[in-house]
This record gives sequence, C-alpha cells and structure tokens, in this order.
Amino acid sequence: MKLKIAQISDIDKVLELHSKYQINSIKEEDKKDGFVTTAFTKEQLTKLISEEQGLFIAIKDEQVVAYVMSASWQFWSIWPMFVHMIKDLPNLTYLGQTLSVDNSYQYGPVCVDKNVRGTGVLGALFDFARAEMSKKYPILVTFINKINPRSYEAHTRKLGLEVIQEFEFNNNNYYELVYDTSKKSVINSY
Repeated sequence: MKLKIAQISDIDKVLELHSKYQINSIKEEDKKDGFVTTAFTKEQLTKLISEEQGLFIAIKDEQVVAYVMSASWQFWSIWPMFVHMIKDLPNLTYLGQTLSVDNSYQYGPVCVDKNVRGTGVLGALFDFARAEMSKKYPILVTFINKINPRSYEAHTRKLGLEVIQEFEFNNNNYYELVYDTSKKSVINSY
C-alpha cells in the first residue's frame, strides 16, 4: 500500500471511493460501519489539492482505498457547519492555547474502504497527514456525528483524539475532538 498527498489526477478515484460511503449514496447495510456526511465536487477537491495540499490517500492495486482530508478553516468556511465551529474556536483551550484559525486546522472527513478496514491503514494515513499538517498547525480539530460510533471509536480509542466538547448543529449532535500534531498517533503502521 502506498501513502501520498493526492494530485489532481487522483480526484476521480477519490470521488469513486467517496461515493461508496457518502450518506446520500451509501448502501443501507454499510451505514452501521460508518459514513461520510459531506458531499464534495471535483472543483472543491481540486482546490483542496492545489491550494491546501490537504488530501491524503492510500493506494492499493491502483485504487484509492482510503483518504483523509485536512485543511485550513478558510477552506472549510463555505460550509455552515464549519462557520459554526470557527465562531466557537475562541471558547476552547487545548495545550494551553486558545484555539484559533491560526493555530488549528480541520481534519476530516476520513474514508476507508471496508476491504482494508482493520489493516492499520487509518492509523498510517492519519499519521502521514498529521506529520504534513504539523508543519503549519500545532492543533488538529475535528467533529464526529454521535450517530457514527465506528468513527468515534476509531478516532478516540485507536488514534488517541480527545473530546474537547459536545455540540449541536442543525438538529444533529456531535463530539468535537482535538489532537496535538507534534505527537505520533497511537498506531501508525499497517
């Protein structure tokens, strides 16, 4: 398996994986094992790659089998959920710092094909993305919908993210989590 920062030429394969696990197109029987709520366009992924270098992928047999998105709050600010989170950053403290758009970034969504789950690819890809993003930001911030327990377990128990608060947005309940980007993840090999 190969880990890399995605290039424009990888977008179609990323969108193919994304479509399998996005809430609007996922098979009903797969929802219990996790899903991605945000839909993305080719243009948004192009911007994520060209302006943020924030799309990290795992490739196996020439297919994208996992991705991690990570980007500045500015990139994410076109979605109302992230605007809500940005406004709340100054109310949160982690590592002795008040969170801001300058010292933190938004991690996720994350998607791992069910054919490679349990192989350690999430830990490896998380750590690869974390190492790259740590060059710009000391703090990772993310959220997980409370109806997605598989993602919550993977990120807290396996990767070591910490819940900083819980919040409600648009009639959904979420955990907000943080991570010190200077630390290697708990598991980082596959």
